[in-house]
Order: sequence, then C-alpha cells, then structure tokens
Amino acid sequence: MLTGKQKKMLYRIIGTTVLVIWLQFLPVDGILKLACFLGIYLLIGYDILRKACLGVINGQVFDENFLMAIATLGAFALAIYEKSGDYNEAIAVMLFYQIGEFFQKYAVGRSRKSISELMDIRPDYANIETDGVLEQVDPDDVAPGTVIIVQPGEKIPIDGIVTEGASTLNNSALTGESLPRDVHSGDEVISGCINMTGVLRIRTTREFGESTVSKILELVENSTSNKSRSEDFISKFARIYTPAVCIAALALAILPPLFNIIVNADANWSGWFYRALTFLVISCPCALVISIPLSFFAGIGGASREGILIKGSNYLETLSKVRTVVFDKTGTLTKGVFEVVGIHHSTYDDGYLTEMAALAESASSHPISRSLQQAYGKPLDRSRVCDIEEISGHGVMATVDGRRVAAGNAKLMERLNVSAIPCHETGTVIHLAIDGEYAGHIVISDVIKPTSVEAISQLHRSGIDRTVMLTGDSGKVAGQVAAELGIDQVFSELLPTDKVSKVEELLCGTNGKLAFAGDGINDAPVLKRADIGIAMGAMGSDAAIEAADVVLMDDDPLKIAKAIRISRKCLGIVYQNIIFALAVKATCLLLGALGMADMWLAIFADVGVMVLAVLNAIRCMYVKRL
Repeated sequence: MLTGKQKKMLYRIIGTTVLVIWLQFLPVDGILKLACFLGIYLLIGYDILRKACLGVINGQVFDENFLMAIATLGAFALAIYEKSGDYNEAIAVMLFYQIGEFFQKYAVGRSRKSISELMDIRPDYANIETDGVLEQVDPDDVAPGTVIIVQPGEKIPIDGIVTEGASTLNNSALTGESLPRDVHSGDEVISGCINMTGVLRIRTTREFGESTVSKILELVENSTSNKSRSEDFISKFARIYTPAVCIAALALAILPPLFNIIVNADANWSGWFYRALTFLVISCPCALVISIPLSFFAGIGGASREGILIKGSNYLETLSKVRTVVFDKTGTLTKGVFEVVGIHHSTYDDGYLTEMAALAESASSHPISRSLQQAYGKPLDRSRVCDIEEISGHGVMATVDGRRVAAGNAKLMERLNVSAIPCHETGTVIHLAIDGEYAGHIVISDVIKPTSVEAISQLHRSGIDRTVMLTGDSGKVAGQVAAELGIDQVFSELLPTDKVSKVEELLCGTNGKLAFAGDGINDAPVLKRADIGIAMGAMGSDAAIEAADVVLMDDDPLKIAKAIRISRKCLGIVYQNIIFALAVKATCLLLGALGMADMWLAIFADVGVMVLAVLNAIRCMYVKRL
C-alpha cells in the first residue's frame, strides 16, 4: 500500500508524463510553448527547487537537489538561448529523477514497515480487577507486584509470573517464529506476546518501562542512529565529491571556450555549456547517498522480523566480518534448566542436605539456585536465613537456623580449608560445608538446547574459523558439552574476570572480528569487550541486553549463524552498489566531458543507476530463507 505522499508523487509523475506527450501534438510555439513547459516543470519539480533554495539559505549548497535544479534550469536557459524550443530534456531530467525518488521512498517505506510491524507489540492497556470489575489502566501506571489479567486475544503488557490459569502464547512478534508456547501457573512470561486461549492472572515483576516490550521498542527505534563505516564514508565522500564536480562542471563550461578564443577558434559557448550541464546530471551521487543507508536499514528491518535485533548499521557491518564466535555455556548453549541428579558422600540425610543448600541459595536467581529450590520442593522460609554472602565464581555462604552453611564449587571449599571429595559423575557439583565440616555434594546437570548442535555446525559451514566456549563449570562438564556440540576450543573453571581476560587473549590471536554470545549479568563485561556482543533476549539479564550489540529474542543459538548470514548478504549488496555506481559514474563522466554523452545518457547515469541500486538494496529485506 502506498502512503498519501507516495500517491501524490505518483499522480504528479503520471500527470507530467501525460502533459508532456499531449504538448507534443498541440500547435503551440514561442512564449506560449515556453510557459506550458515551465508550468509542467514546476508541477514535477517545485519540491526540488524549494529544497535547493533552502539548502542555499542554510549554507548546505552542494547536494543532489542543487545539482538537479542547476542542471534543469540550465537546460531551459540553453534551449531559450539557442531558440530551439526543445524543453523536453529539462523536464525529462526532473521527471526521471522524481521517478527514482519515488522508488527510493517506496523502498524505504517497505523496509520501515518491516520494523514498524514490531511496534504492534506495544500494549495499549493493562487489566486490573477492582471489586470484581476489570479496569483498563495505562501500563505505565502498573507497579511491580500488581496482579493483572490478560484475556484471550490481548497482549501481555508487562513481564511477570503466571499465578493462575493456563494458556497458549503467540510469540511471533518477538521471535519471528510462529510456534506457540504453552504456559501454566508459575511460568515466567514476557510482554509483547499475545494470549491465544485461556485467561491468565499475572503478577508483574517489573515496571512497564523496564519490561521486555519497552526494551525492544527502544532498541528498534535507536537502531538507525549508529552509522556504519560505509555510511560514514559515503557521507564524507558526498561532502567532498559534490562541490568538486560543481567546480569541474564550471571549469568545463568556461575554460575550453576561453582557450578556443585565445587560439582564434570558435568559442562554442553553448556546446560546452551543454557538456557542463550533462556532466552535472551525471555526477549526482544519489545512487550512493540513498542506496547505502537503505541497504543497512532494510537489513536491520529484515533481521528484526526474524527475532534478531541489531542495534545499528555499524554493528551489522562488524558482524559480517566475524571469524571467531565465543559462547557462554549456561543459558546460551544450554537451557539453564538444571536438575539434581545425585547426592553423594552426605553426612546428613539427603533431604536435609538439599534443604540446607536450597535455603543458603534462596536469595539467588541463578538457574542452579532455582534447581536446588525445586529439588527441595517446599516453600522456603526466608526468615530462617541471614548473613548471606555471595562470593563471585565460588558460591554462597549463609547462616541457616544458626548454622553456617557454605554451598559452591571446589574453590570455595579450598578457600574455607575444607577437604572436598571429588565427584566422578558429569555435571555441576555443589559442595556443601556445614559449620566448617564437609557435608557432601549435590550433582546438578544442565540440558543442552535442541538447536545448539546445529547452530555450531551452521557457523562452521558459514566460514567461522573458530568456535570457543567459556564457562565457570568444571573441566569435565565443559569438555563433555563441547565434544557433544562440536566446539573447537573450551576454557573451564573461569571467574567473570577470567572470561574478560580470555576474550582479550582470543582477540589478539583472531583474524577478523570476534563475537561473544551470553545471557547473564556476569557476561555484560565480556559482551562489551568483544567486537560484537550477542545477548539472549528472552530470558537474558537486563545488563547483558544493555551491553550487547545484537539481541536474539528467542534465545535460539541458531539465530547467531543467521544474523551473520544476514549481515554478509547486506554488506555484499552495499559493495555491489558502491562498485556499480562508481564504475558507471566514472565512465559516463568521462564520456560527458569528451562530448560523447548527451542528456539522455546523463539521465541513465543518474536516475537509472539510482533505481537499479535501490532495487538491489531492497533485497536486504528478504532474509527468511537465509
């Protein structure tokens, strides 16, 4: 569908074409003919003339509007000077330029639509029950902890936890996937999803401004503010190129005739003036100035429809050069859904040991902590716990029922001078010490995401030189997961600061760019340090999403390979347009300067190249099958 402005432009193009053809058959001549053609010229070009005048007034003289105005008005002046009555060239230049602008605006509209479709996820209201009656309120007015009601067909306005009801959610606006998701009481839900079947009561966990839907909209709205090097190059190129060709055209119009006068030859002012006008039309850098930003804009729009949010075209360009991909393990390659699979060497009852571990970890939201709480299976009385101390990369210490409980890895036991008994099973081992004495260990196993193996395989097929996994887990667990996934290199038992150091080492030995994919709060420094940070957006931490350059809305590692393929396709199209436009321009400029190109060739060199480049740029939107 065309917008109102696009329809208006289309009517002007059609009207101008009809009037020019009609005038060819009317018996008009002289001043009347000039007046008719000037009227048609103003119909098709008044906005270009207006922009050119404003540019001169504001000190921004040398742009494409100025070039078009000078070239077309000069063509009119030349026709009047030669008394030829041929005003068609001037109108043809403006007409075909406006056709090119129409295609460009249509293409921008198409790519903008692919991004603006995401804006449909913005909820208009939230339902709060008051005295048995549902009241619609502004989502901004809903405080965390409020119970809201979402009926079938409504959007979930704010992130929260289902307290009552069961339903199926449509996540397609967020993730690009049409597969629905079933939710029940106790499940976390994110804003922007559409409730399809049952009524849900949801206790909100954050304010609307901090919810997933708000974060997505903010990322999308700001995505075009970060320019790539290619865009910066084109902007700088145009600022130098445009005045240079204007000076060259002026020299072409004046210097050869003056030289001819010196050598007693015919000055041929009109012939050289015509060459200069042709040179100006050819030189207009529209194809580059318009198609390059459009390519990036279309690429970002196409990626967003697939649930891949890229924060700017500079990141899209960097992503295309990635040759090393580094992964966090938990929540990135694995589901982060841990299960207790064994309790060994316990000096207490297994249930008591699990209870102590769950209470000690009760203040943590880490997946391992949640799995311990789930294994305990009873409501936790937080009043029994005090003096909680979390030791990064080691574990936690807390006082439970007056007893000092330490739960963590072997490093924590070593730090407390407690002799830990090694575990021979594969999994994450939580060692426990109670009152300074070793109490046994709990073995927890994570679940690999179903798409992780294919994700690593696709990355290798896409030309990624090396895949690396960084984890705080034991070498045994990390090695097993890496072997199962086909990862090239693995580093285990790392603290958060170790991950940053390891990424810095990898950056020094990497050809091309390095991307890091993670989801946790402790991944934020690494996401910032990498050339490209990729965050798992559905259940990832706010800190990780804020630090990342690319956000995957469905936490699917397969999307990493797809994001790289999208970026490479987009950059390939950008380079195609740059090479094609510069090659055609250079050839036609040379022909124009030598008098071997007329205004019609100039129109192709300007408008034709622009239309072809814009049509090529539109291909960046079509990424579904990549």
